[in-house]
Amino acid sequence: MLAPISEQTLHMQPLALHHVSINVTDVDLAVTFYTEVLGGTLRTDRPDFGFGGAWINLGTSQVHLLEAPVPPSFGQHFAIGVAHLDGAVAELRNRGIAVGDPTRVGQGRQTFVADPAGNTVELYGE
Repeated sequence: MLAPISEQTLHMQPLALHHVSINVTDVDLAVTFYTEVLGGTLRTDRPDFGFGGAWINLGTSQVHLLEAPVPPSFGQHFAIGVAHLDGAVAELRNRGIAVGDPTRVGQGRQTFVADPAGNTVELYGE
């Protein structure tokens, strides 16, 4: 059981999600997907960790691609907020990318797309 936190010592105050890391089998293919398809920007400041990977800006957050076996999907995913969900879906479909129909959830709508390694990415917006 966790000990209660005193208001005077509360330093853990999340500001935003900084990044998520996902495993991909082909870094170059994943970089192309996350930049050319999902509109991200490749960062050039990733250190050499001794294994393949890339860092991509997606809005104010990042996705870190790690060259490693992709674990089985049990529903894990991350969501990208988009300004115009219907337009994003139409754009992806025009490029031949399979994407579901948006459905209402919470205060917005969502749909899902898979990256080339099979990772699930949620697109969320209005």
